[in-house]
Amino acid sequence: MNLRDTFIRECLQFTHDHDLGDNLWTDIYKHYSERSRHYHNLDHLTNMLGQLESCRALIGHWDCIVFALVYHDFVYSVTSKDNEEKSAVESRKNLKALNVPPEKIDLVDNLILATKTHVPDTNNDVNLFTDADLSILGTTGELYKKYSQQVRKEYSIYPDILYNPGRKKVLKHFLEMPVIFKTDFFRDKFEAPARRNLENELREL
Repeated sequence: MNLRDTFIRECLQFTHDHDLGDNLWTDIYKHYSERSRHYHNLDHLTNMLGQLESCRALIGHWDCIVFALVYHDFVYSVTSKDNEEKSAVESRKNLKALNVPPEKIDLVDNLILATKTHVPDTNNDVNLFTDADLSILGTTGELYKKYSQQVRKEYSIYPDILYNPGRKKVLKHFLEMPVIFKTDFFRDKFEAPARRNLENELREL
């Protein structure tokens, strides 16, 4: 099932208004299709969805995962430090319109905000979600290089003399973590290749 159909299906659990779900999707599509987005776009969401579907049996609240997925990068600006908070505000507003219960909206908030720090959480759904968000780090060397180039394009307003030190800091942050992936499911697949990819990029900067 594709991203749009997955989102609409979850919307219809809470509303009979088909137009509302369609309108929300149109807005989501518009945001993730902005010309400035080279990595944080619909391809990123589709990849995450595939990763999450592969461990769906481990997920307790699939509807919340889907809503967090489409809204976690809804607001994205490389010059802003509160993208996740702004995205959570938009998510909360739209999920209220769908009549999603408050406790589910709160969980979606937590899922979105967790992508800011990627630290371990007591809720395994949160850990699976943030691990899926980082799964690109553990792909093949070729795909990882494409990802790093896409991120660089998103930060093209900054010259190398400013970008490279910041990027090195991010790479070292991940490499200094005891583990990058918080769940056995994702750690077994991606931990070792992710560390190789991060180390290779760090050497090249």
